[in-house]
Amino acid sequence: MQSLSDDPVKVTNSRGTVVFATAGPNTRTTQLFINTNPKGNGFLDKQGFSPIGEVVEGMDVVDKLYAGYGEGAPQGRGPNQGLIQAKGNEYLESAYPKLSYFSAAKFVN
Repeated sequence: MQSLSDDPVKVTNSRGTVVFATAGPNTRTTQLFINTNPKGNGFLDKQGFSPIGEVVEGMDVVDKLYAGYGEGAPQGRGPNQGLIQAKGNEYLESAYPKLSYFSAAKFVN
């Protein structure tokens, strides 16, 4: 999978910002996350995590997404990134049955 070059960080990683996940400089692919910490995640700014969008309506819905698995290993009990890439939903559905999924999304101006 080809990675994307980093964008400069122009706004802080506050609650509700949408950001590409990375494994270091210039390693973005297709995984996104939403910052849910009420205090934000400003420490991510210095690590090069550049918000590309913001949840402007419906953060109450985001807060209902299942978060019980936490971060991926070794920080949490979440999914293994390599297995997600290799096996996709087959792996996720069997190993993480409580995981929330999007069935549709749209971008608005």
